[in-house]
Amino acid sequence: MYAIVEIAGQQFLVEKKDEIFVHRLEGEAGSKVEFDEVLLLDDKGKVNVGKPYVEGSKVTGKIIDHARGDKVIVFKKTRRKGFQKETGHRQDFTKILIENISVKAAAKAKKTKEGETEE
Repeated sequence: MYAIVEIAGQQFLVEKKDEIFVHRLEGEAGSKVEFDEVLLLDDKGKVNVGKPYVEGSKVTGKIIDHARGDKVIVFKKTRRKGFQKETGHRQDFTKILIENISVKAAAKAKKTKEGETEE
């Protein structure tokens, strides 16, 4: 089972027990996080695409650590003018362990009832 989730403005393909790096999130190391913005859900070949999100589904995870990325050097120079400027930047990241991908039973039952009434 895998899902495509929107976390902090970016889309990630996640499975259970995956460790992913996302832009820094609020929360301490060891705290739980939930993501309700599931765009696509695949359960053993049965694909469920959201419009825009899959209703009743969520991805739960645990914050492992807050880290910083590699340093990116920004160098500016204007030729023949003697201008040189060098700065650096390190992006803040959060490492998340995906613990569970779930769909509420009510959402599943609603879909089966809708299918029965239409037939």
